[in-house]
Amino acid sequence: MTASPEETEALAADLAARLSIGDVVTVAGELGTGKTTFVRGACTALGVRERVTSPTYTIGHRYHGVAGEVSHLDLYRFTGVSAAEWGDIEPYFDDAIAFVEWPEAGDGVLPQPRYKVRLRHAGDARRVVSIDEC
Repeated sequence: MTASPEETEALAADLAARLSIGDVVTVAGELGTGKTTFVRGACTALGVRERVTSPTYTIGHRYHGVAGEVSHLDLYRFTGVSAAEWGDIEPYFDDAIAFVEWPEAGDGVLPQPRYKVRLRHAGDARRVVSIDEC
């Protein structure tokens, strides 16, 4: 349970300490549950100095961190991922730690995640966050 965006970011930073290049983390939850906030906290912990924003309208962002490349994808606009779309998405997984919001759209196509994160509203600014290692 987190009670603020800062706590959500701190929880993500703890997870980021366990990640290495090639790891995939899926981040699921309803609109407004803090998925991008979670990714921002992880990116900051991985040494990303750029502003981390939701890539909803650009599919993905690639950041440079001290631990290497970090990719942040958002599949919100997808109902599935076609072969052609996979061609646009696949490079984000090359030599990077990848975070994928709305991963349900990529079921059966995305690489196996190392961790699955799920966020749920719990009233006010509180969130229930579950992190499962795969």
